Amino acid sequence: MAEKKSYDAKDITVLEGLDAVRLRPGMYIGTTGAKGLHHLIWEILDNSIDEAANGYCSRIILSLNSDGSVTVEDNGRGIPVDIHPVLKVSAVEVVYTQLHAGGKFNNDNYAYSGGLHGVGASVVNALSRWVTVEVNRDGKKYIIEFESSVGKNGKIVGGAVKSPLTIVGKSATTGTKVTFMPDDRIFETINFDYNTINKHIKEQAFLNKGLEICLVDNRNPNVEPVVKSYKYDGGIKDFANYLTESKTKLYDEAIYLSGTSSDIKVEVAICHTDEYVDNIFSYVNNINTSEGGTHEVGFKSAITKVFNDLARKANILKDKDSNLMGDDFREGLCAVISIKMKNVQFEGQTKAKLGNPEARPAVEAVTISELTNYFNGRGTGKTLSAIIEKALGAAKVREAGRKAKEIARQTNSLDNTNNLVGKLAACSGKNYANNELFIVEGNSAGGSAKQARDRHFQAVLPLRGKPLNVEKKRLEQVLQNEEFRTIISALGAGIGQKFDLSGLKYHKVIILADADQDGAHIRAILLTFFYRYMRELITEGHVFIGMPPLYKLKKKDLTEYVYSDAEIDEAIKRFGSNYKLSRYKGLGEMNPEELWTTTLDPKERTIVQVSIEDAAEAEKMITTLMGDNIDARKLYISENADFNKEDKAMNLLKKK
Repeated sequence: MAEKKSYDAKDITVLEGLDAVRLRPGMYIGTTGAKGLHHLIWEILDNSIDEAANGYCSRIILSLNSDGSVTVEDNGRGIPVDIHPVLKVSAVEVVYTQLHAGGKFNNDNYAYSGGLHGVGASVVNALSRWVTVEVNRDGKKYIIEFESSVGKNGKIVGGAVKSPLTIVGKSATTGTKVTFMPDDRIFETINFDYNTINKHIKEQAFLNKGLEICLVDNRNPNVEPVVKSYKYDGGIKDFANYLTESKTKLYDEAIYLSGTSSDIKVEVAICHTDEYVDNIFSYVNNINTSEGGTHEVGFKSAITKVFNDLARKANILKDKDSNLMGDDFREGLCAVISIKMKNVQFEGQTKAKLGNPEARPAVEAVTISELTNYFNGRGTGKTLSAIIEKALGAAKVREAGRKAKEIARQTNSLDNTNNLVGKLAACSGKNYANNELFIVEGNSAGGSAKQARDRHFQAVLPLRGKPLNVEKKRLEQVLQNEEFRTIISALGAGIGQKFDLSGLKYHKVIILADADQDGAHIRAILLTFFYRYMRELITEGHVFIGMPPLYKLKKKDLTEYVYSDAEIDEAIKRFGSNYKLSRYKGLGEMNPEELWTTTLDPKERTIVQVSIEDAAEAEKMITTLMGDNIDARKLYISENADFNKEDKAMNLLKKK
């Protein structure tokens, strides 16, 4: 029995101001790692984008400053500066110091908004060393400063007012400029990633037609600032064209539809390609709903109805013919759905799935009406024929039973443990939450891994050949590949539409390949397979990349393993002279003891979790790198590869 202690009113802690945010930052931004750090930018940026979405802002500039701070500046209305009638301080101060304070709780000033709904600005203030807000409004320029500093009691007071709102001059413009320095006492890192920010603002520019968003990187004082500017007058139509530019399209330009139903603004852009999988990217008030929701259901229902009706009107489908299925019309489809609505209801805390029931009929009504009007117009006959011909091809495969029978036969056979005999070295543990599956390149490395592993919770599956590149392959073709059949059997969760995480036998799926070109190719092939046919495996955080060491330094009884070129110079300095340097060419060179110590031991190893921060960009990259558009792949490689990179290992070994 626990020792009895008093539990009275005095034991109830009341956190004042923004203390709750600093005490439990994960409740507000998810994590104090890199993802949470960038979330600070998104919250301030969302406020500016909300101004644009409601028609008050046309330009946003996001600057990465040399001191590590970030500035977001817009030409919107500017945060109100008058005195709040209840709190008796300026409205700017209220917004940045009070949780759940803002102008978005009714629809008087913001019909549509994203963000944390009255929490974002104050959370950024609470988790920053300092924040400066400049407001241009009513012909004047105002400045207020906040700071998170140590108070009289020795504790840090988050986001306190350092200098109150002050008029510093006149202004002929309107807008808000926010500069903040993330608090290194809170975050694991305060280094912002340029590519992450660049991708995010590009997506937001697509979603907000005509809005210009500029990214300025001022962090290197020795070079000119890096400036990127995005503005898409075509909005999500340009987005759909961008996502399919490396694919073979059935028609040149994406089809754009827009309308309003039940006070919900609906935009849809669709484009069909010659691929066999569909990709739908949906957004609500500029928030990516990666898990779909009622708006996607309405869209799918609408296109099935419209295309069946059009096929019958064109006499392609006869009276005796059955309607085609939605899957037939969605084969090879890339679609972007963006809706703006009030009182958004998301399912869960991640804002990944829309729950509002009224969104389904609204999206359905607009899509049916506008898509029908589009194809009733002149010059759309070829486009319609291409779409219906593609759907008929999919239907023939389905209706003839070839696809269904093959998938059924092969899927059932995947449950047969005979598929794994002599291939999978299973673990004995029955608690799947603890189990790990290592997918290892080659029999040699697989043999070492089988000997090195902890058999209680670690299983090893060696690949006996390079798997099939599944990009632009039908499911039945994928299932004919022995390596993938073995992986599907080992995981136990099915594939494609039948994939179900509840059947997953391993909490961690770790890809373990050599640090060379072949290894990189195998990783890319496996990740493409998981993305196309087991996407939840990635989105729910079950896929990892193993990081074996590149070097081994040995001097007498001292041994050190080095995992990257960036670390080797410092390691050599620590060893001084008379050391032995080895460069691992592959996992097969390691004996079981080395492999356990460096790569398999959970206490010592380094593994990287695979995540999808931006589904649209992930789709674009996979298509470019793994598809058959050679020109697009060459262009990407030429723009992103470092052809002047030295072979560090060869240089070091030559010196030895």
